Amino acid sequence: MRIRPISPERLVAELTERLAGTGAPGRLRVAVDGAPAAGPDELAAALVDPLRALGRPALHVRAADFLRPASVRLEYGRTNPDAYYDGWVDEPGLRREVLDPAGPDGCGRVLPSLWDTTADRASRAGYVDLPPGGVLLVSGALLLGGGLPFDVTVHLVLSPAALARRTDPAQRWTLPAFARYADEVAPASFADVVVRADDPRHPALVEAPVSP
Repeated sequence: MRIRPISPERLVAELTERLAGTGAPGRLRVAVDGAPAAGPDELAAALVDPLRALGRPALHVRAADFLRPASVRLEYGRTNPDAYYDGWVDEPGLRREVLDPAGPDGCGRVLPSLWDTTADRASRAGYVDLPPGGVLLVSGALLLGGGLPFDVTVHLVLSPAALARRTDPAQRWTLPAFARYADEVAPASFADVVVRADDPRHPALVEAPVSP
């Protein structure tokens, strides 16, 4: 593998060019996957305006807005890494309200958020129409390997030391979940785009070697 250092600005530009040039029936569904410390939400948000500038309507949806109710999510306690790994995100809801409508046979009517975790109730968000040719950016943690239908996958990878260092102390109980994800799912081995994000100021693209 070749590790190519890249500036944050150039990373956004190259991803924008790649996504804008990628076609899919209906709309392009993109996962921007990574631990919160890697900044997947920030990267996805940064792609919206450049994509629109290139004529691709774009919508950013956060997986954090599709969590299960607290009674289900926190059934085994507030700091259970296995529950965080297996059951925090409402994947059926994310598929039903976002990914399927944006798919090849979908109507393009997407719900940008489902659950308000602060109030612990439905977010009451209105549906948004994403036209054909649009790009749907779904950002969050632990998105890959579970069968969610994405057309392009971007994975932000942190070394264990960087992940521990950059994770908020109040969230360090999640670290075993990310270790399990790296071991069981190994998203860096199959994601379409892999970005090393140990230092947010100096990311690097992991690229397959060029055949002679």
